[in-house]
Amino acid sequence: MRHMNTCTVAGRTLTSRLIVGTGKYADFDVMRRSLEASGAHVITVAVRRERLYNDKGQSLLDHLDLKKYTILPNTAGCFSADDAVRVSRLGREILSQLGNAGADWVKLEVLGDKKTLLPDPVGTLEATRTLVKEGFKVLAYSSDDPIAALRIKEAGAAAVMPAGSPIGSGQGILNANNIVLCLELLKEKDPTFPVIVDAGVGNASDVAIAMELGADAVLLNTAIAHAKDPVLMAEAMKHAVLAGRASYLAGRIPKKLYASASSPWEGTISYIPGE
Repeated sequence: MRHMNTCTVAGRTLTSRLIVGTGKYADFDVMRRSLEASGAHVITVAVRRERLYNDKGQSLLDHLDLKKYTILPNTAGCFSADDAVRVSRLGREILSQLGNAGADWVKLEVLGDKKTLLPDPVGTLEATRTLVKEGFKVLAYSSDDPIAALRIKEAGAAAVMPAGSPIGSGQGILNANNIVLCLELLKEKDPTFPVIVDAGVGNASDVAIAMELGADAVLLNTAIAHAKDPVLMAEAMKHAVLAGRASYLAGRIPKKLYASASSPWEGTISYIPGE
């Protein structure tokens, strides 16, 4: 049986195709239980100091099992390549001291503005090139523009993460065709290149759709953290990844304009009551 829930990213085998964030939870206990329910192997952490500590001075990292999870530091809140590079270096320093396997990883976000939180394509390329030269394994957040995604891969990214819809919007996969085009272009020369749908997921069906399109994994945060029952939603997301992957591997039937009978017309037996 094929291992549907494992994939390789940046040279490491992940035991789950679901990557989840650590922000926006009501408290650290809810976060901890949600992460556990999700079955995630990799979790993202915003490494800027104001995001690592809450208003009580408690550190997020104190509530994570660093031996169980691979931490993927991200550059959330960065609006320039220089800022993203600086935060990436900070994340590497922190995780190196903690001995976590994700020390040389970074989820790169270079945002264009605070209203849309869409990626700045020029800044993303610039930061990717710099970080790759410095030995980082860059998992880069991108729009669903297939050409922009391809340019990021060509710049040396270890994975490209096209958005399903704007960050935190809960709109799901707005343009499935573009995600498919991203997958085709990014995997054309290397079918094993990781493509991870990131941002905009609202519920479990959105995750299943992303996986059915052929994505290698899905990254999400708000859909779990802001659910009425985050722990239950985390469990739903875990099952959605598995169902979507299995559906993709099984291969869907073609779409047709007209009906197609499930049973053959020939050889049917007519039954008339009373005969």
